[in-house]
This record gives sequence, C-alpha cells and structure tokens, in this order.
Amino acid sequence: MSQDIQTRKVVIIGAGKVGSHCALCLMFNHLVNEIVFLDVNEEAAWAQCADLNDLASGIGDSFEIRVGTYEDCADAHFIIMTAGRSRRPGETRLEMLESMKGVLGSIVDGIKSSGFQGILISISNPSDIVVEYLYRELGLPRGRVFGTGTSLDSARLRRIVAERIGADPKQIQAFVMGEHGDSSFIPTSHVSIGGIPLREYLKIRPQVGQLDWKEITQEVRAAGGRIVAGKGSTEFGIGSMASDLITAILHDEKRVMPLAVHLDGEYGESGISAGTPCIVGDRGIEEVLELDLSYDEEQAMRSSCAIIRANVAGLD
Repeated sequence: MSQDIQTRKVVIIGAGKVGSHCALCLMFNHLVNEIVFLDVNEEAAWAQCADLNDLASGIGDSFEIRVGTYEDCADAHFIIMTAGRSRRPGETRLEMLESMKGVLGSIVDGIKSSGFQGILISISNPSDIVVEYLYRELGLPRGRVFGTGTSLDSARLRRIVAERIGADPKQIQAFVMGEHGDSSFIPTSHVSIGGIPLREYLKIRPQVGQLDWKEITQEVRAAGGRIVAGKGSTEFGIGSMASDLITAILHDEKRVMPLAVHLDGEYGESGISAGTPCIVGDRGIEEVLELDLSYDEEQAMRSSCAIIRANVAGLD
C-alpha cells in the first residue's frame, strides 16, 4: 500500500443497489469518513447520496457523502467497483460478460488518468473475468486489484453446512474455490467444525449423518439465482462482504479470505483470476495461498479455471 494514502476515502463506481449497500455497511461499521459515488446516471447517484446523508445524520460520525468524478480516485484509499446491470432471473454470471464489455474501457481510462494508487475491490459480474481485465489494464500489483470472488459463496456454504449439522455458522471453517459461478467447487478436504476436521467431527457425532456434498454444491451455486428470482437482485450479502474485506485491510488482520485474484502459477494456473484463499492485510492481498488439494479437487479447479480462461479470451 502506498504510504501517501492517508485517507479513509472510498470511491464507489456504480450507484445502484449493490453500491448503495456497500456504502451502508461501511457507514454502519464506521470504516470510512468519505464516500464518493461515480455513475453515468448522476441523478441516481445524487439521490443515493442524499438518502445516505439522511442516514448519516443519525449515526453520529462525520461522513462526507457526495457525487464525484474520476479525479476523486487520486487520493482514495479504496475503489469499490460495482458498475454493471443486475443479473436477470435464470441468467448465469458469465452471460453478463457481453454487457460489461461496453463499460469497462471507460472506467479503466478514468481510474488510470487519476493516478490511483490505492486498493481496488471489484464486485461486478462476471467476477473473475472483470478482475482479470482490471488487473491487466490498470498495471497495479495483484495484491491491490482483486474481487470478492467466492467470499459470498463461502458465507452461503457455511450457513448451509451449519443448518445441516445443527451448528453456529461461525463454527464452520469452509470455503468455495474457482469461479464465482456455476463451475465453483468446495474443497471438502479442508472443511472443519470448530477446528475439528469434518470427517472426525462426523465420527464423534454420528447422529448428524453424512453430508451430501453434491447437493450442497448445487445449493450454494443456486443461492444467488434464487434471490435474484425472488427480488430482482442480491445486495445485502455482498455489501457485508465488501465491508468485511475492508475491515480486514484497515485493521491489518492477516485474515484468510477466499477472493478472486490473478494467478501466477498457483495451482498450475496463470493468466487468469479465480477464487482462492488469500491472506489479507493492510497492503491488500499479501499472499495467495496454494492449498494441498485432493485429486478430485485439483480436477475441479482445472475445470473451473478452463471456463474462466475461455471467457477471459473473449475480452481480447
């Protein structure tokens, strides 16, 4: 992280539901004191700022919330990329790529011209492809250009496993890897409950029964789509994930989090971004962790990365 960045300023690109809920979570957690929205629809961006300023008046902290320009990125600590339309019912995240192509170029040009040297967190779908494009075009270290990736999938996984075994989700150590999409997979060899490996935990508590990982995988993959079908978008969960990630950075927590990051030989993959556990501290992603995967998990990672690679090629 550049030592010149001393602000707690975040620029949110995209003033829709996701961008506004990222701002909301940052405010409730008292993480930043300046929030700048950029959006092609300046009227909508102004309305979000006005509504959030009404909220800020009751929180107690001193917030500056306003509509800005790309020049605001120059001294920003964070950019949160949320630009793009919502996913349609029945649509995969990969099918959103075509609509993203038209907006990415102008966004990159604006960020580059500002001289931004902070940390960019991308939420826009398709997550892994957008992250790889931003990484290639911005020329910043990979530890400062990454996406939420499979972090929300992992939260859903922990919730689902907790429901199956009758435990608190906070006791579940588990994550999703690969694409933030329909080729994601669960490395079950690394699941534990309260620090107890899952296989041992299930032996100790036979009344829980065995977990159907195929069913759980499908439920995790379908979770976002079910929300989109019911209400038109996802917004609360991903806003919380962005806030959680910024907390880990500002507090230099060295926390392990599954994120979409450019791979440079890890898992035998290069030239793409994919979801994998990373160590997060005040410099952003400080280390990409390469786990010891089982044979089936290795094959699942290769398959998922092949799908990401084929779609990244479509950006060239």
